[in-house]
Amino acid sequence: MRELTVPARAHIARRENLTDMIVRNAQDEPQSVSFRRKVGSDWHDVTAAQFLTEVDAMAKGLIASGVNPGDRVAILSRTRYEWTLLDFAIWSAGAITVPIYETSSPEQVHWILSDSRAVACIAETAAHAEMVSGLMGDVPSLEHLFQIEGELAAAAEGLFVLGSRSEGIADVVVQARRDSLNAESLATLIYTSGTTGRPKGCTLTHANFLSEVANVTMQLDDLFGRRDCATLLFLPLAHVFARVIQLGCVYQRVTLGHTADVRDLLDDLAGFRPTFILAVPRVFEKVYNTAVQKADAAGKGKIFNRAAAIAIQYSEALDTGVVPVGLRTRRALYNALVYRKLRKSLGGRATHAISGGSALGSRLGHFYRGIGLTVLEGYGLTETTAAITVNPPRYAKMGTVGLPVPGAVVRIADDGEVLVQGPMVFGGYWRNEDATGEAIDNDGWFHTGDIGTLDEQGYLAITGRKKEIIVTAGGKNVAPAVIEDRIRAHPLVSQVMVVGDNEPFIGALVTLDAEALTPWSEKHGKSGSVTELATDPDLVAAIQSAVDEGNRAVSKAESVRKFQILPIDWTVEDGQLTPSMKLKRAVVMKEHETDVDALYGRA
Repeated sequence: MRELTVPARAHIARRENLTDMIVRNAQDEPQSVSFRRKVGSDWHDVTAAQFLTEVDAMAKGLIASGVNPGDRVAILSRTRYEWTLLDFAIWSAGAITVPIYETSSPEQVHWILSDSRAVACIAETAAHAEMVSGLMGDVPSLEHLFQIEGELAAAAEGLFVLGSRSEGIADVVVQARRDSLNAESLATLIYTSGTTGRPKGCTLTHANFLSEVANVTMQLDDLFGRRDCATLLFLPLAHVFARVIQLGCVYQRVTLGHTADVRDLLDDLAGFRPTFILAVPRVFEKVYNTAVQKADAAGKGKIFNRAAAIAIQYSEALDTGVVPVGLRTRRALYNALVYRKLRKSLGGRATHAISGGSALGSRLGHFYRGIGLTVLEGYGLTETTAAITVNPPRYAKMGTVGLPVPGAVVRIADDGEVLVQGPMVFGGYWRNEDATGEAIDNDGWFHTGDIGTLDEQGYLAITGRKKEIIVTAGGKNVAPAVIEDRIRAHPLVSQVMVVGDNEPFIGALVTLDAEALTPWSEKHGKSGSVTELATDPDLVAAIQSAVDEGNRAVSKAESVRKFQILPIDWTVEDGQLTPSMKLKRAVVMKEHETDVDALYGRA
């Protein structure tokens, strides 16, 4: 057993809450630019004083609508300025924010609204509002539905209506709601996928967020401590990773922008010019792959490949402390020819990026550091309020997820599982004592379900996962059981295993039920072996219908994009199933590595 404790650099007083930071910003530097808000194609400054005024108006509207202290209010929306505005308004009304991914299925939305007992939902679009409206009869607690954009829908009132209700509420009422909160007050319920299929609500307090934000931003002082700091947020604010960065920016007075359409990302980065970037590995992969494709199309593929190799060699040499003069010279040459253009495509000012959600990979990490953009990997879960470890800017170690955040304790159990404690670790799952008891032991250790190691310098490396949750390259947590159970319900399907860990999308391996295949073949006039039928267009269409049915239960990011029908079945006798018929995923992955590679175009 190995354990490392890092003393906290910031301590949270019991009287503190998350709304203090916006009040303090408006009092201390009212004209400082807290946000840059994109309207059309133009960026508009939002000062600290203006932001507090807008938050107060929305908070008053919520109070006037009947939202009481401790009530849950859901936000169903993409990342945008209004998301942050509403987050602080909900807290200023004394309520609790419940984020919902804008890609969530009606079934998922219904579960989150009903389990959280939300009294209000703020939906982004008319389509979102229509979905929620159709669920209101089945969610007794849900009394209010508001809409962020578009013309007012029959079932929803727009945000300007919410804001207009503020006129009857005095400033002291909002202040009293803020004063009713303290560090131990519940700030949010973030629903995270579980192996049972039903998302579990992580209860995160104001203290959890404040402890995380204060200590992490100190560890990342090179990113958050400069007066000209700015970042563009494009990851989903329904995810704890983006949420913590949002709060870190407000806490440290870093100018924050939002963009939800990744198709405009490069244009937005060029216009906003962030000093650091927050992304998941998939974004860094796309930037790299796009650069490769453009170089090839311009007949400069060989130059780019040499430049990439030099960048990696240079970064690897930095780890040794000795960079040969010749390597420095070649790196300077390619900086002028290639690297500077790549950095310019990201806005031109960024020197660092924070990556989370899944593993980046050492090679890509070395490439980016070599071109002048150091990507800092961290590790955490919703239950740890995002990062429990992160690489420090000046001492980043590739292949690791960094050092414990100040205030955190990281322990490697005898079986290799990563256990953690600290003020940023949640207190339990909403209305789910059994799940809480499984996650937090009697000594207060949260069991992450991940396997890892701590090196002599205290850097954590994640080497595997005890639990079966899949984390895509885009950082989306996917519970396989939900969609696997739906697909397996099709009569032609015997077994199914969802794959996609660290991959760009979710795929599936499917085996056929031999007993059902025979009558299906006769009905459709088919003949041949299972191997021959596995590629038959009609059979593939039938399995596609099973996959489509499974996809209806999950969000787009969790849905199966491609599948492979295997000409064999998995059995207890052959070792792919346990006696209780559970999949031995590691065994299946090893035996079907080629099939998985084929799903992702590597074979």
